[in-house]
Amino acid sequence: MGARTRGLANNVLSSGKLDATDAISGTIAAGNIANDSLTSATTYGSVTGGVPAVASDPPSPAEGDIWYNTTTGALRFTAQAGSWSTGGSMNTGRERFTGTGTQTSALGFGGGPPEVGLTESYDGTSWTEVADLNTVRRELAGSGADNTSALAFGGFKTPGDVKYSNTESWNGSSWTEVNDLNTARFQLAGAGTNTEALAYGGYTIPATSALTEDWNGTSWTEVADLNSSRRLVVGDGTSTSALAIGGWSPAQALTEVWNGSSWTEVNDLNTARYAAGASAANSTAGLAFGGHNGTSELSITEEWDGTSWSETSDLTTARAYLGQAGVQTSALAFGGQPVTTATEEWSFVDTTFTVG
Repeated sequence: MGARTRGLANNVLSSGKLDATDAISGTIAAGNIANDSLTSATTYGSVTGGVPAVASDPPSPAEGDIWYNTTTGALRFTAQAGSWSTGGSMNTGRERFTGTGTQTSALGFGGGPPEVGLTESYDGTSWTEVADLNTVRRELAGSGADNTSALAFGGFKTPGDVKYSNTESWNGSSWTEVNDLNTARFQLAGAGTNTEALAYGGYTIPATSALTEDWNGTSWTEVADLNSSRRLVVGDGTSTSALAIGGWSPAQALTEVWNGSSWTEVNDLNTARYAAGASAANSTAGLAFGGHNGTSELSITEEWDGTSWSETSDLTTARAYLGQAGVQTSALAFGGQPVTTATEEWSFVDTTFTVG
């Protein structure tokens, strides 16, 4: 075993291990320890260089710091945790619209009633009105990498209960009509970019839809359906790795993941809802926020880790039918019902926690 250092009782078993009843108050050089672990030990001496004991919390703790506050008798540590903060307000409050892009480069378009084609661009600080959609509509879906490239598809308009298959592409300054969806619908979800996108779920009147269509930059192709048809579903991700979250009716907690060829049902949301917001880079990490449970608008935020949902910090403003952008670690929530111009930004910051 090699030499033992100070503070160790001299009971060394024939196997070369320390007796489990020996107290350890010193240190053993790494080179003197085999890969075997000490077992059945119940009492250890104090650890030199361990958790610092301080009379008050450090003024500016950083992620990974841990300490024992002797005044409060609490073990505390600092780690990163997500929270919402206020962003720049939209120029025009609205609901039943959609959004795409990132937290610092987003686009919000459509909405109503009454239906509008209004488009606003976000630069991480403020919103600017830009060129309108060619076809005014609400309850449409979108996809896009940032505020210079996006796709708008589907939607609805009154009077006449007109449902749309129209698809428009955004180039940073204007919308251009391109090839339509194969099936006209509204209250659907979208994921991807303006050259590789996914459209799924929705409402065709009178039927709720499970249809999924794939956009290759030129045209839409029908692919494998959702396992559960639903409207007012929300989603995000890519055309090969996406999430379908919640829906109606009634309010649902269902979650499905897309792998590029088929949908698989996975663990449900903790809170059933429809008309929520969602931000995800892919199907393994996402955020769902706001929405409606059939009685009232929600502020509840849940985080997806690829296996299950966990409740985390709520939105400041409860809302449904809102705009969304970003990914799980840096999301954007804007507008919504009740009609608001409020924008909130989700990010991870150093936060101090108490153990026990």
